[in-house]
Amino acid sequence: MLTGAACPVCHTASTVEFLHRENVPVHQHSLLSSRQAARSLTRGVLGMRVCEGCGFVFNSQFDPTLLDYGAAYDNTQSCSPAFDRYLDETVRHLIHERDVQGSRIVEVGCGKGTFLRKLVADPTADNRGVGFDPSYLGAENEFDGRLQFITRFFDGAGLTLAPNVVLCRHVIEHVERPVEFLQTIAAALRATGSTSARVFFETPCIEWILRNQVVWDFFYEHCSLFSAASLAATFRRAGFDVRQVTHLFGGQYLWLEANWTRDVQQQAGTAGSAAEPGLVPELAAQFVAAESAQLAAWTEQAGRLRRQGRVALWGGGAKGVTFANLVDPAAELISAVVDVNPQKQGKFLPGTGHPLIAPAELDSLGISSALVLNSNYINEIRATLCQAGSSVTAIDLMAQIECQSLS
Repeated sequence: MLTGAACPVCHTASTVEFLHRENVPVHQHSLLSSRQAARSLTRGVLGMRVCEGCGFVFNSQFDPTLLDYGAAYDNTQSCSPAFDRYLDETVRHLIHERDVQGSRIVEVGCGKGTFLRKLVADPTADNRGVGFDPSYLGAENEFDGRLQFITRFFDGAGLTLAPNVVLCRHVIEHVERPVEFLQTIAAALRATGSTSARVFFETPCIEWILRNQVVWDFFYEHCSLFSAASLAATFRRAGFDVRQVTHLFGGQYLWLEANWTRDVQQQAGTAGSAAEPGLVPELAAQFVAAESAQLAAWTEQAGRLRRQGRVALWGGGAKGVTFANLVDPAAELISAVVDVNPQKQGKFLPGTGHPLIAPAELDSLGISSALVLNSNYINEIRATLCQAGSSVTAIDLMAQIECQSLS
C-alpha cells in the first residue's frame, strides 16, 4: 500500500482525494461459480487522489496483496464483434503503419493471448512473439514455435532474444508504481543486449472518465489512471523517448508510442519529464460535485424500470461490476447480467452475485429492458436483439449522460 499521499509519478505532496468508496470488490473479472462466492469476494477501499502537480490519478488505499491474477481471471473482450474489430484495426495500424513486421515482440500482460496471436498470425508480417500473463490458458507454443506464452508476471527474466517491439495493453493502470514498472521493462531490454526497441502502450484515459462523469469507471484494479500528459511524463521519467500519445476507442483509451535506446536512454527526473496537470484537478472537483446525484439518478431509473418489468445489465466486466455494486448491491433491481463471453455465462457477478447469462436467455427470463454502460457496443447489442426477434429494449446510459451535459 502506498504510504502518505505523495504522487507516485512526480512525488509532489500536493494531492487531493476526490473519491472514496469502502468495500469495493478487488476483482472485476473473477469467474465465480456460486452466488455465495461472488458475494464473499475480497473487498478493498478506493481512495482516489489527483496530483495537482502532474494530473496523475491514483488509489492511495491500494493493496496489491489483495489481488490474485490466475486461471480463474478472464477479462477477454474479443467475444464482442465490435471489440474484435477494434483489435483488428489496432493490429493493422501496427503492421502496416508502424511497420511491425519481421519483429520479435514481447507483450507484457497478454491475457489469453488474443492480440499477440493476431500479430503473429498475420501472414504478411512474419512476426515472432512472447506473451507474459499469469491468467493465460492454452498451449505454451503456437505457429511452429513463433509464438510462446509464459504464465507468470513479467519481471524481465525468461527473455532469451532481444525484442525490438514491446506491447502492453491495459496493464499499467493495474500497477501502483508505474515509473518503477517501466524501469523494469527498460532493464530487461538492456539485459537482453537490446540496443533499441519500440514501445506501444494502451490504457484508459482519466480525462474521458472525469469529463463524462462516468461513475462506474473507477474500480479497485485500476489503481493508476493517466491523462495524455501524465502518461507521457511517466514514460519520460522512466527513460523512454515518447513519440506520441493519441486517443482511441471513442476517446476512452490512450495509445502511447515511444522508443527505448540503450545508448541515449534518458534518466529519470530529467528536464522534459515534468507535466502540467491540465484540467484534471478541475474535472475531478466537478466529478465530486456530481457523483451523488448521478448515483441517485441511476438507482431511481433502475427502480422505475423494475416496476415496469424485469431489468438486465449488459456487460459483466469492470463497468458492469462497478455499476451493479453501486446501484444494486443487494441484487433487488437487476435480475441478471448479460455477457457475450461464454466463460462468464453461468457464473455470478463479483460482489453482488447477479447471475451472468447469455443474450439468448433474456426473453426466457422475462427481461423487458437492458442497461448498456458503453456506447461503443450499443449498435451491436441492438442488432443482436433484433436478429433474435427479442422484445428487450436496450438503454444506452452513456447517451443519457451526453444529453444531460448538453442540457
